[in-house]
Amino acid sequence: MLIEVELPDAAYPIHVVDGGLEGLGGAVAQALRPGPAFVVTNPVVGALYAHAACASLRGAGFRPIVVEIPDGEAHKTVSTWQGLVEDLLAAGIRRSDPVVALGGGVTGDIAGFAAATVLRGVPLVQVPTSLLAMVDSAVGGKTGVNSPRGKNLIGAFYQPRLVYAGMATLATLADDELRSGLGEVVKHGVLADPALFELCRARAAAAVARAPEVLAEMVERSCRVKASIVARDEREQGLRAVLNLGHTAGHAVETCVGHGTLRHGECVAIGLVAETRWAEGRGDAAAGLASEVEAVVAGLGLPTVAPPIDPERLVAAAGYDKKTERGMVRSAVTEQIGRVRLDLIPQSELPNLLSHLYAPSEPR
Repeated sequence: MLIEVELPDAAYPIHVVDGGLEGLGGAVAQALRPGPAFVVTNPVVGALYAHAACASLRGAGFRPIVVEIPDGEAHKTVSTWQGLVEDLLAAGIRRSDPVVALGGGVTGDIAGFAAATVLRGVPLVQVPTSLLAMVDSAVGGKTGVNSPRGKNLIGAFYQPRLVYAGMATLATLADDELRSGLGEVVKHGVLADPALFELCRARAAAAVARAPEVLAEMVERSCRVKASIVARDEREQGLRAVLNLGHTAGHAVETCVGHGTLRHGECVAIGLVAETRWAEGRGDAAAGLASEVEAVVAGLGLPTVAPPIDPERLVAAAGYDKKTERGMVRSAVTEQIGRVRLDLIPQSELPNLLSHLYAPSEPR
């Protein structure tokens, strides 16, 4: 299955294939001239899939060189990015040599940022091996690392030459990582695809049990949602900010509990429920919509409320974010399933929004 991301200067394909990485080399050879290829991965994914990726690349005429970075959100830092850039330079990377990001969202974001910056930019190939990366971080060209002040505050927009998602790689995904990806999937359904939201409701058990046909449809539909929005607003000047649905509250939680304590998709799911409660309370969403979203999120095995966090810390984390400008926060407001609008809300509204991270009787 091929999904095209149509950008004026950087159109590229997303390959969603039923198998593993056997066809990776051929797909890369369609976009890039064979030569050295720097496969950036982490020890966990590398042990599982680096051999297959390198064999496929080698079969297509590339000369793969594996470079490892640490695994996990806690290592999504400036120092990891700097170390990777230095390793690539030491290995003799040239401007025509691609960086092949093999792994989940953290690996893809760090490797993508390195590709954007080493030698002022080398080709990037995203090979996501987690559900979260397949449906979100590998698509759209956002790369970067975290700061102690917040998530993804350091980075660059840098589009890949292609994305290659081998669905069979999800078979080895940890259960909590699978759930994390489902958080972004249900977000895409609420955002722009009622059929995807209904799939999340009706086939939740099958998705959690890794039914291949269900996960493949979720990946395809999510990629089509994101590709359509990115094509109209590559650098988040307006429309693309709707993809941050669930992130105003979710990123605040993720920052406060410490990056890596809760998975990103889990925080997005918590934020999605909170922001829908908030929208319903404002009268923007129909009565009962928040309960509907909460039930689907819970059905996927995702959390629906935040752990206890000091409210002032939450407000500070939400206020220090890329979405904040001149005392206003760009927030995605859910009106109904499949319809979301962008709104500018004053920072003084953040305490009210964030209070919905908890059920009405939930202690903070």
